[in-house]
Amino acid sequence: MTDQWGLNRRNFEGSWQGVGSWFERQGVQPIDWGIPSRVIDPTRYVISFSDADTGLWDGSGLFFAPGGTAQYPISRSTYNAGGGCWQFEGAGGQSSRRLDEDQPRFGHEINLFQGRSRSMLVLIWMRSSDQWLLKLAGAVGFRCQDAQIHEPERPTCGTPNALLEPLRGWCGSKQRLIPKVGVHAQASVPELLQFDPEQLLIHPCSVVMPDGMVFSVPEQLPRGEFRLEVGGLLGPELFQQVSIVFNASGQLAAWERRRFQPDPI
Repeated sequence: MTDQWGLNRRNFEGSWQGVGSWFERQGVQPIDWGIPSRVIDPTRYVISFSDADTGLWDGSGLFFAPGGTAQYPISRSTYNAGGGCWQFEGAGGQSSRRLDEDQPRFGHEINLFQGRSRSMLVLIWMRSSDQWLLKLAGAVGFRCQDAQIHEPERPTCGTPNALLEPLRGWCGSKQRLIPKVGVHAQASVPELLQFDPEQLLIHPCSVVMPDGMVFSVPEQLPRGEFRLEVGGLLGPELFQQVSIVFNASGQLAAWERRRFQPDPI
């Protein structure tokens, strides 16, 4: 059975390039979801492996890094030392594991894969006084430059309901992954279900993003249990959804990945 490091390599290896669209809160004003506050073109992540256990992450066009570039080694022995990384077949990322008053940011990166296409969403909350407010959301529609054929950019749908309502009733499955340090966490056995837009669109802040992505999250994180919902229409016959679940103590409890496809003819 493939461990978390093996899934990480299978998902992320490649020369990924795309346009980064970033939406940032300015002061106390609501985020303007209609126009990105910053566009970074290109954003490029090259993730390579010299052998089964070691590799290199090399990025440019980055939002946070000084000069927009960063490079660091990756390895099986050090992967997921904090327990915030997660991988399913065709989906992966990393999460803050708790609301930490000693940290200025609470962040999540979600990547959804379809073939050699990778749709990435970054969500960042920042602490202001005693509140955690959504400060930044960024999306990049990556395409692997090593692929022979590149999927074209996906159109951005107007509203979350317009994107998701046509998928109502699609057949799918759900798997659950519990946070665990290291590489040995395993997702649960798939549970069959059908798609219902209402189980994703659970917060007033529900937004369509570039490359077929959509999310529904609290703009202000509550004192108690909550969920972050992210999805992506990755093609005419595949919708993926990732739920990031926090318990009443503000601790990360699980990641859930759902995959949906139309009813078979």
